[in-house]
Amino acid sequence: MVRGATYRRVEILKHDSWAATAIYRNEANERIVCKFGRSAPIVGIPMAWVGRVLALREARFLRRLADLETIPNDLGQVSIDGRHLPNALARCYIDGEPLRVKQKIDPRIFEELHGLLQALHKRNIAYVDLHKLENIIVGHGDRPHLIDFQVCFGLSERWPGNGRLARYCLARLQELDMYHFNKHLWRCLPETLTAEEIRQKSRIPLLIRIHRLFAVPLRTARRRLLVLIRVRDAEGSASSELEPEDAFRAGSARRQ
Repeated sequence: MVRGATYRRVEILKHDSWAATAIYRNEANERIVCKFGRSAPIVGIPMAWVGRVLALREARFLRRLADLETIPNDLGQVSIDGRHLPNALARCYIDGEPLRVKQKIDPRIFEELHGLLQALHKRNIAYVDLHKLENIIVGHGDRPHLIDFQVCFGLSERWPGNGRLARYCLARLQELDMYHFNKHLWRCLPETLTAEEIRQKSRIPLLIRIHRLFAVPLRTARRRLLVLIRVRDAEGSASSELEPEDAFRAGSARRQ
């Protein structure tokens, strides 16, 4: 139940090691998206706190950006049989399709997306997850919407959340946002890039270099762990994960 209305699941969008996300519909045919953070332990280690923390921080970012038209609104608490689920998040459903490289793209989409990123940055927020095209939903009027604020980073009002180290991290993560923006622009509309934007694309941020150095061994270790706890089969393919977080169904008409 969300905001006093009962919703039923109509489509699972993603189900990985950390969360399950699905579309729900009420009797008035209104759709919302609910994300349920992990509550089950991993090899005996309690992980319910992770689901609660991720749901809480994402809801805070959605409320912080509630006045922006292309950010989905947080819909408040999710409950089942009168019991509040602290690891769950409900938000508005964005009717549209994920941005894709091979489709015909109106340059205005990137103009508005750039403006949206600038609005986040001015509020001392870094989106962080822009490398995933499925997080950019092109809705009505070819307007780009950003979804999934689970890993965003923002300065807080108190120290150390607004101290020197936090500001440095924010600057580097905002740099990452623009790197991925220019990368998508290069892949989708290479003819529109200016010489300066091409130079910016060629500058690989420090965080990207660090990620490339450590990502492969960490990804391999994670895959082995998932095989060990039988989330994946012996070959590393997903079994209980419906939609692993590193997968993108290019043919899907809706991707939230």
